[in-house]
Amino acid sequence: MFDAECRENGISRAEIASDILALPRTRSLRARSGMHIEKLIDQRIYFGRDIRKREAFSDLEEIAQTLASAVRKLKQEAPERPVFISPFHYVSQYADIYIVERVAALLGLKSMSVVSGVPRNQYGDDHALIPGINVLYTYGDTNRNGLGVRLARALKRDGVAVLFSDVPPFTMHRYPMETVEVTMFGKSARIHNGVFRMGETFGAVLLPFYLRFARGRFEARLFGNLPLDAADSPQRLAGYIETALLENYEQWLPAGHPAMYAFAPTR
Repeated sequence: MFDAECRENGISRAEIASDILALPRTRSLRARSGMHIEKLIDQRIYFGRDIRKREAFSDLEEIAQTLASAVRKLKQEAPERPVFISPFHYVSQYADIYIVERVAALLGLKSMSVVSGVPRNQYGDDHALIPGINVLYTYGDTNRNGLGVRLARALKRDGVAVLFSDVPPFTMHRYPMETVEVTMFGKSARIHNGVFRMGETFGAVLLPFYLRFARGRFEARLFGNLPLDAADSPQRLAGYIETALLENYEQWLPAGHPAMYAFAPTR
């Protein structure tokens, strides 16, 4: 009520919901508080696990088991084909990381390599609390050089890695982001091309999903497996992103930025 910047951020989130996505007014209003709900959920997961020492969340465990089963099935069908587990940016990054850490454990991996979009150690020592995650790169990290090589090594070693493939192009901060042209909401748009470049090289498969939080429980929406070396993969991924935005924009973490997927027309 007393923070002008906070109010304006909420208004921006709501305007995109109504003007671009044509969502009902009730959903547009709910989008205003998404950033604060994210922070509360992040803190609840982080400090809850820190205080209770490896606290478990049954609904997130179920989602992790479902994803692990999907990965096992893909590896049985094509053992040499790597898998990118791809959470979309919804609800809470700490919830996403909890899930992929549990997937790694269920698959018998010592750790899961992640290319993340969240600054490290926001509330404390992330590695001490989540030792099963090997963060290859995160937003604002200066260690960008050689990211592709590190990710390639992780794929060859483990056969599985985590990449947030719905990252909007406006998040460029030091390096140009390679993008590919697609159609979203009936208009020309751009999405990140890195996952397709890497995926085509290794013949990888993308396993995309997003989280929803309602009535005190987490739920997941899994999309169809996406062979990244297929010609129509960028447009199919754009379709998944569009569906997720229409279904649950209120809990989309980058909500409110005016560019959305229309920034950087050539890169």
